[in-house]
Amino acid sequence: MGRFRNKKKKVVVKSVVKNNQQLPTVDQVTGKKIPQTMVFSRNKGKRLPPLLRQLELDLRKVMLPYTALKLKEKKRNTLKDFVNVAGPMGVTHFLMLSKALNPYLRIAKTPQGPTLTFKIHQYSLAVDVAQSQLRPRCPQDLFKISPLLVLSGFGTQEEHLRLTSTLFQNMFPTIDVNTVKLSLCQRIVLLNYNKETKLIDFRHYSIRLQPVGVSRRIRKIVQNRQLPDLSTLQDVSEFVTRANYGSESEGDDEAATVDLVSDLGRVNRASTKSAVKLQEIGPRMTLELTKIEEGLCSGEVMFSIYGKSGDKEEENEEEEDDNGEDGEDEEDEESDEEDEVE
Repeated sequence: MGRFRNKKKKVVVKSVVKNNQQLPTVDQVTGKKIPQTMVFSRNKGKRLPPLLRQLELDLRKVMLPYTALKLKEKKRNTLKDFVNVAGPMGVTHFLMLSKALNPYLRIAKTPQGPTLTFKIHQYSLAVDVAQSQLRPRCPQDLFKISPLLVLSGFGTQEEHLRLTSTLFQNMFPTIDVNTVKLSLCQRIVLLNYNKETKLIDFRHYSIRLQPVGVSRRIRKIVQNRQLPDLSTLQDVSEFVTRANYGSESEGDDEAATVDLVSDLGRVNRASTKSAVKLQEIGPRMTLELTKIEEGLCSGEVMFSIYGKSGDKEEENEEEEDDNGEDGEDEEDEESDEEDEVE
């Protein structure tokens, strides 16, 4: 006799995280567990548009290595499913994308909140940023280490801005500037708050050091360990002179140079000056804080650009069915399979 499958079987989110098994789980500075994030969409059972789905993937790469890069989600998954798996996996923050008239980003502290809602005014994908650059640089090794967080313009006495800066700080591991290794400083997440427009600029950069006074051609020889073609030259000195040794080296700003205390790679040596270069790798976003809720996507409204009365919702899209119901109006063809967080 054939066996009937229960179409209303509860969705199970299975943890099969393998890449993060070798990563440290305890912060060496604070002694607490290192924060971990989960980036997914909450769009009322509908899939995000293609561009926002790519933005979701870009945000996952920003939060690497302490996030689920290959998180598989389905339309029938509710917020309760993610909350249930967050505890065993050590997930401390949710980043949730949604789209109605405008895209929104919600950042929540698990399991009890608070939740901050940001309206995304503008955004550019990582691929768009790379295409706009003459020499894009984004090696995969950059994402093996968590980025550094830099906050600008948040020094204010307003309660909602203090809460915003604290939430962002708690999303990334803490560093000690006196003991941190230079090799661990590979990326920067910059958040700049504009007091006039009340908008937050989100930027993501890679960090690289270049020795001061060394031309680009000489650096390539040292880094790549490959000798150039000198068959057309009479002497090796011609290679240096043709490279315009003095003018080809990039401009060195004293404010952007540092004295290294240890060797970093084959080019940057201890006791020498190196120029700090930032190169944007994306994504970039322009955010506006619209609402702060006390709980996890629920509870008392602590702040709202429309006032605490909450009479006017953010374009009628904030109310979602996150009460654990399965949503019988949309059946998933693969409802009897388990979602996996890889």
